[in-house]
Amino acid sequence: MKVFNTPNDSNTITAFILLGFPCTREGQILLFVLFCIVYLLTLMGNGSVICAVHWDQRLHTPMYILLTNFSFLEIWYVTSTVPNMLVSFLSDTKVISFSGFFLQFYFFFSLGSTESFFLAVMAFDRYFAICRPLHYPTIMTGHLCTNFVVNCWVFGFLWFLIPIIIISQMSFCGSRIINHFLCDPGPLLALTCKRAPVIALFSTLSSLLPIILFLFIMGSYTLVLRAVLKVPSAAGRKAFSTCGSHLAVVSLFYGSVLVMYGIPTSEHEDGMHKIITLLYSVMTPLLNPVIYSLRNKDMKRALQKFLGI
Repeated sequence: MKVFNTPNDSNTITAFILLGFPCTREGQILLFVLFCIVYLLTLMGNGSVICAVHWDQRLHTPMYILLTNFSFLEIWYVTSTVPNMLVSFLSDTKVISFSGFFLQFYFFFSLGSTESFFLAVMAFDRYFAICRPLHYPTIMTGHLCTNFVVNCWVFGFLWFLIPIIIISQMSFCGSRIINHFLCDPGPLLALTCKRAPVIALFSTLSSLLPIILFLFIMGSYTLVLRAVLKVPSAAGRKAFSTCGSHLAVVSLFYGSVLVMYGIPTSEHEDGMHKIITLLYSVMTPLLNPVIYSLRNKDMKRALQKFLGI
């Protein structure tokens, strides 16, 4: 792999170097094939969910409208990182332009924030469907569902906008090499010439959002569980089973995110951080369609009808 030195003057920065997964040329090709397959399967899985819901009139309900938007989000979430990884596997220099780096930085974190908002809204939907079944049709209307979807996208893309713009204007000192496969804030902020208030702001925003939304989701399902325990066992199991797939997705996403940003960073943990980042940035979008289709009979029937199985 070729690594070019760059001057320390921030005005001359034109690119960063993402090391990715350093290994032999044969290993890089193997990783290219592996991630290419994962990427295509992710597009096919989430695309199938979107098409199945679109063509099955019975699934035109708030829960499935949120699910289709979530699947659409997952397609763009994985697209914000994997195509650049594929190019990097076949590149000798591993270079990403300065503007390309911060564009990926912004879209990756904005889409991740949007995913957190969608998971919270989906928990809110399940709470009203199970705890307030008689009021659910009048509360969770198409208009309210549309408002939720729009607000998830808007707030998700506004949450990190200002901090990332400010960080892109900061001075960077020393090496331009980042030991990661995507634009992660930890290695990037370590290259800044001086500690700035925006770094503390970014750290606060990146940790505050998932914690608040995670607590909201757990609170919603605590109320759901309490309501389920008050009804006969068979009906209770059936009601709570509709939340099983969503809880699995929440656990997969938030489990890896909280581990990633809840442990201290050190050089010997770089490899572990890459693996954890892969879990929520690549593997979660791949597994979500499988989780939702396996645990949901209506979704399974719609997918079978769409795929002609």
